[in-house]
Amino acid sequence: MTTESSSAASSTAHPDPTQPDPTQPGPTQPGPALGSPPLPAATTRLIALLVAAAFVVILNETIMSVAIPELMGEFAVAAATAQWLTTAFMLTMAVVIPFTGWMLMRLPLRTVFIIAMTTFTLGTLLASLAPVFVVLVAGRVVQAVGTAIMIPLLMTTVLNVVPADRRGRTMGVISIVIAVAPAIGPTVGGLVLDVLSWRWMFWFVLPIGLLALVAGAALIRNVTATRPIPLDILSGILSAVGFAGLIFGLSSFGEAANDNALVSPWVPVLVGVAALAVFVWRQLSLKDYALLDVRAFTYRTFTVSLTLMLLSMMALFGTLILLPLYMQQILGTTTLESGLALLPGGLLMGVLGWFVGRLFDRIGPRPLIIPGSILAAAGLWGMYLFFSAESSLATVVVWHMILSVGLALLFSPLLTSALGSLPPHLYPHGSALLNTLQQVAAAAGTALFITVMTLGIVAGAESGQGDVAAQMTGVHNALVVGAIISLITVVGAWFVRNTAQTEGPAVAADAEESVSP
Repeated sequence: MTTESSSAASSTAHPDPTQPDPTQPGPTQPGPALGSPPLPAATTRLIALLVAAAFVVILNETIMSVAIPELMGEFAVAAATAQWLTTAFMLTMAVVIPFTGWMLMRLPLRTVFIIAMTTFTLGTLLASLAPVFVVLVAGRVVQAVGTAIMIPLLMTTVLNVVPADRRGRTMGVISIVIAVAPAIGPTVGGLVLDVLSWRWMFWFVLPIGLLALVAGAALIRNVTATRPIPLDILSGILSAVGFAGLIFGLSSFGEAANDNALVSPWVPVLVGVAALAVFVWRQLSLKDYALLDVRAFTYRTFTVSLTLMLLSMMALFGTLILLPLYMQQILGTTTLESGLALLPGGLLMGVLGWFVGRLFDRIGPRPLIIPGSILAAAGLWGMYLFFSAESSLATVVVWHMILSVGLALLFSPLLTSALGSLPPHLYPHGSALLNTLQQVAAAAGTALFITVMTLGIVAGAESGQGDVAAQMTGVHNALVVGAIISLITVVGAWFVRNTAQTEGPAVAADAEESVSP
């Protein structure tokens, strides 16, 4: 790394961004967290406000999943088309999040928060008034812009204001936001749909968004340093084309399975991959002025932990879209019943997230990640083996709870290990990378489960099966694919280091030399 680039980076919140703070223990190393002093009241209020706002905006990512059957009838669209209410949300986030690393280094924290919550609130209003399906999707897209900004904002703030030996418990709370909010989204949606129109999903959220916006504007003060980093337009274009093409292609496989796709989904996927390849090359060339500093991947713990988290997100979002369809279309449940069936698992993830974070501060990630991956795999294999057209709702609840416990043991340790292994000047970029690829994984999981299910239904119908039997074939096919993916997570869990610290200057120097053009 050159002297000039070191000097440029040093104007961030940390005096020497290439080295860990010598006054802190390694961010992912188990430490004596029980004896650390409590956080200042102002810091606690700041984190609480950001967590509450993030929970509300992320909840909207999956709240529409139980409404898909109703919306299919009201707007006369197919399941693969209705899937875009969730997929468009994730696609937009994947396009916007790469810009958040630049935003968080360029703009004050308060300004970024106001932009995020204003955009989210406007999108909520548009969706609530949507007269046609296209306008509803547009409202979801505007919502997603605000959501995309909020998550990296929360993570970067925590990394900058929370001491390393307390990050496990704080990241445990954030894992509740990232994993539990989407998990209970279907339950909230089901409760609303049981007594009111789907539009009330947005009317209920609107005043909460406005309240968070007003509170944030009044209370938030900047806690991170800013510097005048130029925005590289070419990087922005390549990022948008790359991630949009990739997720659009993945989402189109469901329509292609029904022969409804206008073009082969492989076309946008290949365009996206090509654009991302050029994007990565561009970021390596820009170094400290990159839109998204991909040199974070030269840190082994970050890469391994992120990979496992992405596989887990595929399983989470795949089941969140599949299980309501299975319960409503095969088991004949109402939207409320299907939503309530997913509530115990969501609540378990919420309760365990806090405890898992505290355990992480004591024992590190490995003793949590390994059993977590095994439990998650057991949950998916149990669904595949025991779900049938005659299954009781209790069967769904039990196996979903097992999956949820496994995911709770995975998310917080993986999140803390990944981001805590980076030096401070890469915090905004690490958060942006994690959240961008999380959306790709969520879209991939959703598209994979829906596509495999659709192909299974078509194959079952062509072989002479009845409607219910054909649908059950599709569900089983999707579940076995998810179960196979879970086995990869089990193997990968053994490669997570238990006492990984922020990788020191020697590793960082070697890494930068290896990626310099």
